[in-house]
Parts: sequence; structure tokens; C-alpha cells
Amino acid sequence: MFEAFTVLVAWVVALIVIGLILLPQMIRILREYERGVIFRLGKLLGTKGPGLILLIPIVDRMVKMDLRVITIDVNRQEVMTRDNVPVTVDAVVYFRVINPEAAVVRVENYLKATSLISQTTLRSVLGQAELDELLAQRDKINLHLQEIIDRQTDPWGIKVTAVEVKDVVLPDGMKRAMARQAETERERRAKIINAEGEFQAAEKLVQAAEMISAQPIALQLRFLQTMKEISSEHNTTTFLPIPIDLFSPYLKKATGDNEQGPVGTK
Repeated sequence: MFEAFTVLVAWVVALIVIGLILLPQMIRILREYERGVIFRLGKLLGTKGPGLILLIPIVDRMVKMDLRVITIDVNRQEVMTRDNVPVTVDAVVYFRVINPEAAVVRVENYLKATSLISQTTLRSVLGQAELDELLAQRDKINLHLQEIIDRQTDPWGIKVTAVEVKDVVLPDGMKRAMARQAETERERRAKIINAEGEFQAAEKLVQAAEMISAQPIALQLRFLQTMKEISSEHNTTTFLPIPIDLFSPYLKKATGDNEQGPVGTK
């Protein structure tokens, strides 16, 4: 009787030990953002989760996949632009897994594969762009990069949500050349604005002269206004302009005498 009880206890202990060993392999709990790709004897069974997942020990194998957005920093790349300017650029890629089965079955390491394809695409796309386009049309280039990377990673069950070029490093010589170009451009604009101001002022002066010639009294009013402005200042010397019209009769008389010549001559 005692021997039978001992054997029973041994079996119970053995079952408990086996249960403790197999239980973690049988029961898995997946979070809301996780999915499990199940393989049964090496054959793809499907995707399960989230929640409690029951597996057959030894027979089933589960690969856990994260469905959250993943960020990859693309290492700095030496790029030669289309106008033969060497630049150093880096970028960041945002993507997520939308098809866990494809991400496990169709590619060995989707993280590494996405990172490498991002690097090669970055060099290829920026090499086809000019420097001005790279600096001024960053949004257009980012969208073009996203479309290309997303198209190439789509068979892997990857969805690229955004690609951003973080920094563009220019050689020191190119920075100095661009600074000189910007300074020259500002000087050109300043000269153009100054010339336009002189042209507009000349037009206004011509219009004012036409108005004064039509109404001579306006010149006299302007003369009086100028005198008022001069007298309002605390000046020790006052310049009094004399209108040339006061001497017009004398000038006309002198001109007439010269045309007639000496009295009694023919």
C-alpha cells in the first residue's frame, strides 16, 4: 500500500514538473499592438492575437510581431547631386508592419532590409536632384522617397508612412560661395529698388512741372511756402530767391534794342 502511494506521488510530481515546463510553451499572451504568426510543423497556420494564445508544445511555433510605427535612422550618406555638388545627408524613415505573415515569410529580417533599401534609395534619389532643389523643395523630395521605399517594401508587408531628410551638410567652400551669391543678389535687388524709386520720383517731378506750367500761380504759392519754411528755422543767414519773372520786361526790352541796332542805321 505504501509503495503504491509512493508511486502515485512520484507520478503526480512528474506531471506537475512536466506541466510547469510545458505550460509556458502552451500559453502566450499578446498585447493589443502585437500579433503572433503561428507555424505548425513548419507550415504557416495563420496569425493570431491579441489576447490569450494556446499552442501545442513542440508542434507549434509562434513568431511575435509588433504593429506599432518603427523609426529607422538612415546613416549619413555621401551624395553627388546632379549639378556635381558633394553633400552629406541623413534621413529618418517611419514605417509599420501591416501584414505580419509577409514580414515573416517573405523576408529574413524586415528591419535590416528596410534600412538598407532606404539607404540605397536615398543616394539614388538625391543624386538625381540639383542642390537648389534639395535645399528649397525638401517636401517634394521626401514624398518621392516615401513613394519609392513604400513600393519596394510593400511585398514584405511593410507600409512606409513618412520619410524625412533631416540634415544636408555642404562643403565649406560651397557655403562661402552661396554666401557671396546671396550678398550679390541682395545688392542687385537694392540697386533695382533704388533705380525704381528714382524713376518714380522723376515721373512725379514731370507731372508737377506740367501742373505748374498750366497754372503759373502755383509756382508763386510754392515760393511763398518755401520762404515760410526757411523763416521757421533758427538761421543766421536767410537766402531770398528772386523770381526771374521780375526781370522779364527788362530782358525783353534789352533784346528789342539789340535787334533794332543804333538809331539812324540801316
